[in-house]
Amino acid sequence: MKCSSYNLFFETISNKLRMKIIKLLQKESLTVGGISKKVNEEQSKVSHNLKKLKECHFVEARRQGKNMIYSLNKGTIVPLLNLVEDHVKKHCKYCERIK
Repeated sequence: MKCSSYNLFFETISNKLRMKIIKLLQKESLTVGGISKKVNEEQSKVSHNLKKLKECHFVEARRQGKNMIYSLNKGTIVPLLNLVEDHVKKHCKYCERIK
């Protein structure tokens, strides 16, 4: 059975660790070691989740010396996250109550 694009997209971001990674990368580009420290998770677990995010092009990686630097896809994911944040601020009464 083929998975729909919506299912794939929302399945990718429904993982709590992946969302933590995405939120970190909204602020700055980081190495896997930097992400691991900030989310307090094993580097192998972070790497596994970065692989999934990279496969779906949520994140991009560039080599800087011996390190890979991860950042969010600025063409689609950053604008989409901004749209979601705007939507929640304007329309989501439930989210306002739980802040």
